[in-house]
Parts: sequence; C-alpha cells; structure tokens
Amino acid sequence: MNISKSRAVRFVLIASGWLMVVLGIIGIFLPVMPTTVFFLIAAACFARSSEKFYWWLLNNKQFGKLIRDFREKRGMPLKSKIIAVSVLLIVIGYSAFFAVDSIVIKILLILIGISVSIYLISLNTISD
Repeated sequence: MNISKSRAVRFVLIASGWLMVVLGIIGIFLPVMPTTVFFLIAAACFARSSEKFYWWLLNNKQFGKLIRDFREKRGMPLKSKIIAVSVLLIVIGYSAFFAVDSIVIKILLILIGISVSIYLISLNTISD
C-alpha cells in the first residue's frame, strides 16, 4: 500500500512539475503571468519526486539561472527588470485603455500592473 501511495504521490508531483514548466514557458510570452513562480513551484515538485527532472530544470540554459538566482535570493539582472516592467506596462496599459470596456476590469488591470512592477523593481538587482 505504501509503495503504490508513494508512486501515486510521485506521479502527481512530476505531473504538477511539468504543468508548472509549461505555464512558466507560457509566462515568458505573456507578461501578466508570473514566470519565475511557476518555475520555482516546478523545481519544488521535482525536488520531491525526480532528481533527474530537478537537475534538468536547474541546469536548463533558458531558465535555470533565473531559478537559481531567485532561489538564492540574489534577484534579477537590471536588463531583465527593465524588459519585464516595460513589456508588462505596455501590455497591461494597452489592455486597460483600449481592450476592455469595464471600468472595474480597467482598474484591476492597472492595480495588477502597478503591483507587479513594484515587486519586480523591489527585487535585488544582480549583475549578469
């Protein structure tokens, strides 16, 4: 019983980890989605279920450094902050002022954009 239960938990963690990786990749292209958070959750899932996937994620060329820097509380490079905040504000600004009619949604989008921008700016700035 314990073996099947641990296999089931391992399967759920691996599946959840891969789902988070997919969401993180989507987040690279959609500035409203929190890319790093999804990769951090994936790393946590893989750390508890698959050493192979965990090390693959941490050593990945595209986002491994992002995870390691954030995990070690080192922050983000300045260039990444500027790009992230710029794209975020452009996309949310366009959406808030041109794509939606509801004043409630406009205000919500603006508040989200400001909140995420403040968070990104408040992270430690590291050199590349």
